[in-house]
Amino acid sequence: MNLSNLQPALGSVKHGKRVGRGAGSGKGGTSTRGHKGAKSRSGYSRKIGFEGGQMPLQRRLPKFGFKNINRKAYKPINLDLLEVLAEQKGLTTIGLAQLREAGYVNANSLVKILANGTLNHALTVEAHAFSAAAQAAIEAAGGSVNKLEA
Repeated sequence: MNLSNLQPALGSVKHGKRVGRGAGSGKGGTSTRGHKGAKSRSGYSRKIGFEGGQMPLQRRLPKFGFKNINRKAYKPINLDLLEVLAEQKGLTTIGLAQLREAGYVNANSLVKILANGTLNHALTVEAHAFSAAAQAAIEAAGGSVNKLEA
């Protein structure tokens, strides 16, 4: 080591302007921020959707509709799908476990059986809800329905 190759330790020298450190620094006064206005103030951050004071788009557009926070969304399963499942796997009882295993619903789904299609097998069907026509069709084929707690 000699005087020709001395260097400061890594990370000890800060690069960049030290603004707002007095008039003698050359970057005092307005500290490169210009004069007045929101952007010259400390703590300024522009809000998402800010349009320079003009009424923002999300406040200009009309609001309508309603989101029910207590809504229960059911996964619809039709009778023809139950028929196919019963034929392929030779089932007499179809519940949530069989529907999950077949990949039709996930673990948290609420299931509603709808009456699209025909049912030829006498099945015991377990689900959270049934349409009136689906329940009638299952019972007409000699099966039964079992409503689960939603």
